[in-house]
Amino acid sequence: MTKDILLHPFLLSIVMITIAFVLKVLVDKLAKNRAEKKEKDIRYIAHNIKHFINFVMMISLLFVWSTEIQNFALSIAAFAVAIVLATREFIQCVIGFFYLVTTRPFRVGDWIQVGDYFGEVAETDWIKTTMHEIDIHTYQFSRKTIYIPNNKLITSSIKNLNFVKRFVTHHFIIVRRESFNPYPIHDTLTEQAKLYCEEFQEVASRYNSMIERKLDAKISGPEPVIHFGTTDLGEFKASFTLFCPTEKALEIEHKLTECFFALWYKEAEKNKEDEGEV
Repeated sequence: MTKDILLHPFLLSIVMITIAFVLKVLVDKLAKNRAEKKEKDIRYIAHNIKHFINFVMMISLLFVWSTEIQNFALSIAAFAVAIVLATREFIQCVIGFFYLVTTRPFRVGDWIQVGDYFGEVAETDWIKTTMHEIDIHTYQFSRKTIYIPNNKLITSSIKNLNFVKRFVTHHFIIVRRESFNPYPIHDTLTEQAKLYCEEFQEVASRYNSMIERKLDAKISGPEPVIHFGTTDLGEFKASFTLFCPTEKALEIEHKLTECFFALWYKEAEKNKEDEGEV
């Protein structure tokens, strides 16, 4: 029991500090007496000796408290690991925010796609990115708000759809089961598509050229393209590609669909009459 008390690190530390203090006092006195006798300034020697005493004292204290320091370090490490595990999602979100700030894949007001979500960026902060959801098929706001944690923006692909905000390459398909030669209506349908796009043709050409320069790539447009083909089941398929203002895309699609069916049924009746005559 007495041995444990005498070997306690706290008691040993007091003894070491006391011994070091006494030694430094003795060094000061010896240096002062020697300086008086030899009339020479040797304070720098005293300072060096005291520094050495301090160094030995610190090493000795570290040795005496090594077990306690090791246990304390392990406790701190375990606590730090627990904190990191408990807040890893939060930490990842903060890292994601710095990723957005440094790379700037989008800014507030841009239309973007993150995974399966489409929307207009409303706000970004340290934890999340807020978007107003957009139905990409109708280009209309769905009146829903999407909150995406910033850590998802690191692992998910981000598509910047800001060019779609004004002009869009709009695709739609019409499928029919009737089988007859549809190509007589192709030129008329194409002329109607050009007529519907005529009012914004000049602006579309400039916007299309600007996008191509920025992307350094060739994109479809601004002329409308209509392609006739078949599905995997052998049914007739008409594919339409239009480069038009986003707010007019559905309107032009409706007009072309109406025009297509008018021409289609007219051609169908003509083919029936021809078959009847035969």
